[in-house]
Amino acid sequence: MSPKTKQLIFPFILRALIETGFIIFLFYSNLLMGEYEKTGPAQGKSFFWAVNDVFTESNFLIALVSAIIGYMVFEFLRKKLK
Repeated sequence: MSPKTKQLIFPFILRALIETGFIIFLFYSNLLMGEYEKTGPAQGKSFFWAVNDVFTESNFLIALVSAIIGYMVFEFLRKKLK
């Protein structure tokens, strides 16, 4: 791979990782906040219980798929609006 190709690909990959990571962070923070609402199951339980309840394999898969779809939508809109 030539240095010019690396210069073009690296920022694209870095931006994709940062944006999908941020979407995953927002997903998990929303789930964690939902645990402490009035009707949430974490009422009267510890923070670590809520974290254990939120961080599951199925939630991670949902977060990852949502982040990839969200990234693709934002890339599409970014290209359309330029």
